[in-house]
Amino acid sequence: MKVAVLGGYGVFGGRLADLLVRDGHQVVVVGRSLAKAEALAGQLGCAALEWDIHSDPAPLVALSPDVVIDAVGPFQTYVEDPYRMARLSLKMGADYLDLSGSAAFTSGISILDAEAKRVGRRVLSGVSSVPGLSSAVVADLVLGLDDVLLIESAILPGNRAPRGASVMASIMGQLGREAQVWRGGKWRALRGWRAARRVTLAPGLERVGRFVEVPDIRLFPEAFEARSVMFRAGMELGFLNFGMRMVAAVRQVVPFEITPRRVAVFRWLAQLTERFGTDRGGMHVEVIGRQGEQMRRHSWTLVAEAGEGPYIPAVAARVLMRHFEEVPPGARPCVRDVSLDQMQAGWADLEVTTQRQDGFWQPQFEIAFGEKWNDLPNKIKELHCVADLEVFTGEARVTRDGGLLAQWVARLFGFPKATECCAVRVTKTRTDKDEIWERDFAGQRFLSRCRLAPEAGRFRERFGPFQFEMDLTVMDGVVGMPVRKGWFLGLRMPRWLLPISETREFVADGCFHFDVSLAAPLGVGAIVRYQGWLEPEQ
Repeated sequence: MKVAVLGGYGVFGGRLADLLVRDGHQVVVVGRSLAKAEALAGQLGCAALEWDIHSDPAPLVALSPDVVIDAVGPFQTYVEDPYRMARLSLKMGADYLDLSGSAAFTSGISILDAEAKRVGRRVLSGVSSVPGLSSAVVADLVLGLDDVLLIESAILPGNRAPRGASVMASIMGQLGREAQVWRGGKWRALRGWRAARRVTLAPGLERVGRFVEVPDIRLFPEAFEARSVMFRAGMELGFLNFGMRMVAAVRQVVPFEITPRRVAVFRWLAQLTERFGTDRGGMHVEVIGRQGEQMRRHSWTLVAEAGEGPYIPAVAARVLMRHFEEVPPGARPCVRDVSLDQMQAGWADLEVTTQRQDGFWQPQFEIAFGEKWNDLPNKIKELHCVADLEVFTGEARVTRDGGLLAQWVARLFGFPKATECCAVRVTKTRTDKDEIWERDFAGQRFLSRCRLAPEAGRFRERFGPFQFEMDLTVMDGVVGMPVRKGWFLGLRMPRWLLPISETREFVADGCFHFDVSLAAPLGVGAIVRYQGWLEPEQ
């Protein structure tokens, strides 16, 4: 087939043109610079065409391609008529594919579905790493699961990989900006380049990824009926990640625009570091779900060696072209249009290795409780089963001691003021090493971090500079959490300085209840007591 690759000498377009030439297609490298297009075409043994996607379409129409593949981008900047190239392709009687990673652009391509079916053509967006490859991987990982609790993906390139201007513009445009993310069965706001997590791609190959919005974020909740969907990206060098974090922080205060000139400056600065780091990069996809009564974790990892990472976003289009006759007409995001087996065959001639791991998964508090977990009522288990982010709402009564010292301690920890009844909201977020618990009593918030203790049957909770270790007791289905040890700024506190905790979790009238009472040592008296009920947020 005659294939016009728009942006055909770019980072990803050039790799795609190479793969399609290897497969015997009649490829035309299309771009604004004839010199660059002819240079690459000469290397690959194909044709070249000088054409700008914003100019008169006559040269492209005269070419009469069978398939048009847009690898230009950044697709989030296609504002006035975002699907102009797709419409033009249909008008020419050509099929259309693109390598879009823009959530809005890719999820919206379905508006052309009726027109594409009428003329019997295919219009697929996101024929790339996301959602083309990622959806193929997830479709394979969710097989056999009854419920999908979390789909979590990350793309983490090596520092020596070429940096495409459109990809950098897409990521930088999201820094510090809010996007809607499906977490805990609800759309929630999350700022770009937050929610950091360390990802292991291979032994000795770890990277830190942070949230960016890609098509998966909008498409996978419905496509796979998942409770949470998260995607992260990151760079190999820590100081580059730090620079992105600083830009994100500044944009939260001063929401300046990411212009092409600013992208060019950051890209130039990043290119100065190309001699550092490695040319190894990869992709990680993980699914957590239920299979009967068991909790399962299935993960898949790809590592690209020898600088071949930039070929991966092009493989989905290569595979789709190999199986084009099997692809039904219509306009849609490229979700499950190729299989993982087909993708594996698509990179068989590249330096790529993949690994899949399947096993059981336990929430943090199941590990902490140990065998006692089986003695807990289901309502308590539900409150302590956090795969990603869960929110619980209810009501509470708060009492506080009137003494000055007790009030000072309560204020130090951020405990809520006394009230007979108020709305309460508890948000639990799973991280690499712990769970963040944010309690909100009618606008009065305080936060702690809970993690496993070295010994079974205990957990540790940190409030700022204070950290306490609690026992986990279970008697007749009632959970107790007495304080056992404590530290201040990492220094062990003597037992006589430990707070006195009487904490109970129990089920009454079919609902989870809590009763937390804290008293200061040395006979100072009660600090705070809050008691009430919670249920999963609807």
